[in-house]
Amino acid sequence: MAADLPPLWERMERPAAPRQTLTLDRIGETAVRIADTEGLDAITMRGLATHLGVAPMAPYRHIANKDELLEVMTDRVYGELTVVRRGTWRETLRDHALRTRALVHAHPWLTELPATVTPLSPNRMAVMEQALAALDGLGLDADTMMVVFRSVDFYTHGATSSELAFHRFMKRQDLASPTDVRVALAPRMTYFMDTGRYPTYRRYLHEATRKDEADWQFETGLDAVLDGIKTRFNL
Repeated sequence: MAADLPPLWERMERPAAPRQTLTLDRIGETAVRIADTEGLDAITMRGLATHLGVAPMAPYRHIANKDELLEVMTDRVYGELTVVRRGTWRETLRDHALRTRALVHAHPWLTELPATVTPLSPNRMAVMEQALAALDGLGLDADTMMVVFRSVDFYTHGATSSELAFHRFMKRQDLASPTDVRVALAPRMTYFMDTGRYPTYRRYLHEATRKDEADWQFETGLDAVLDGIKTRFNL
């Protein structure tokens, strides 16, 4: 059945048949809701059919396999993300980075997608197009323009993925706060510090005052990336 389906995005752009109760849009909406509340591991084709109230094989009339389902889900949530043109390229990309971070926090399963999921989809392409358009006309060649976009995007996704990995660690260890994490890891940290091999890290432990300010840490790093781009390319 799945082998007879047209390409995924061609299916997505076709209007639903009249009185059709099961559509790709409904499948995507339901799957996103499951992943948001129960995590990516809860996404199975059989479980999806149960949530939709249809026969186990019914989704396969629309979705070829789980990877396609994950692509539909990812594209759907990226439809929530719009690049808003601000006064300058820097303001636009900074705002986009903050919006992207918020999107990933709202849908943390985005950081756990398997490598088999194709990263290109209509809404993701639209976001990239909008971001690149903010850099067009600044005198950058095409290669450099993409490097600038990716530098901001990679920082954003990398930093946000690290934040969410820490949250998952806390949840698995049943720790309610970063302070609880420090208490739990104190014996191990004490051992490392007592070796005397990490004097600069010891200084961080004793002097840092913003260890738990995730927003400040993210935005400070983001500004450093943007400032570096501005200086490097004279923008």
